[in-house]
Amino acid sequence: MSGAPLRLGLDLGGTKIAGIVLDHSGQTRADARIASPRGDYAATLATSRALVARLEDEAGDRCSVGIGMPGAVSPATGLVKNANSTWLNGRPFVADLAAMLDRPIRAENDANCLAVSEAIDGAASGAEIVWAVILGTGVGSGIALRGRALSGRGRIAGEWGHNPLPRPRDDERPGPACYCGRTGCIETWLSGPGLAADHARRTGQCLPGEAIVAATRSGDPDAQATLALYVERLGRALAHVVNILDPDVIVIGGGLSRVPELLEALPGATAPHVFSDAFDTPIRASAHGDASGVRGAAWLWGR
Repeated sequence: MSGAPLRLGLDLGGTKIAGIVLDHSGQTRADARIASPRGDYAATLATSRALVARLEDEAGDRCSVGIGMPGAVSPATGLVKNANSTWLNGRPFVADLAAMLDRPIRAENDANCLAVSEAIDGAASGAEIVWAVILGTGVGSGIALRGRALSGRGRIAGEWGHNPLPRPRDDERPGPACYCGRTGCIETWLSGPGLAADHARRTGQCLPGEAIVAATRSGDPDAQATLALYVERLGRALAHVVNILDPDVIVIGGGLSRVPELLEALPGATAPHVFSDAFDTPIRASAHGDASGVRGAAWLWGR
């Protein structure tokens, strides 16, 4: 590499692979998105390699490479685990791509990449402990300490969505079935599909999450009740981690982060369940939106 190093990040999504090249100040030197070759491990490797080559050609230099991915690389086996892009599970994806690129690669769960991105130059810039929550098709979270990802011994730090909903009421037990084989996982209540499913159970109306939000704004009482219940459950779920981690900033990403009414109501919904005399932790939408994960992947190589 010549001069200040360039950092390249890949974000392996279920439907797309995003790539970016950042310079030392965080400015974008190149970016691109391509469709994920779903269900095809060899094609995912080849596509990722080609995207790296394309971005480096556009940026004009060889880069460090960081990867944000669903799931994690098991420290016991070196194989991918817990990925909802199931064709990666049980495969040595990071080692295989590193060999193809002839350089070391740093990889983290995509939620950890969100936390790193927002801690370095986003909604939680400069904060020491950042907890980043993804509320979208799935539910997950990641943790950054002083701008670096906290992976944990088993690389599962931040796996919030597959814990049970805290303080469940009788009518919330045992909870909806989750793809992980359990019932009542936070993800089954607080994902976009979880919001839609809860509205359908309560009202018989089959509406996607965005339509429920729109109906709330139009004054529909059923939609308003559904969203209020969603916020109340989210407050319980956030407080459970606040009581353990006590973050300096909570950053919300994913599609539901773009609902301002939700963000405005969250502090009041969280505070009653926090074991403290006060709750003043900022809860903010991610500053970089959909690009935060891929930026965080690039920043895995530090500043």
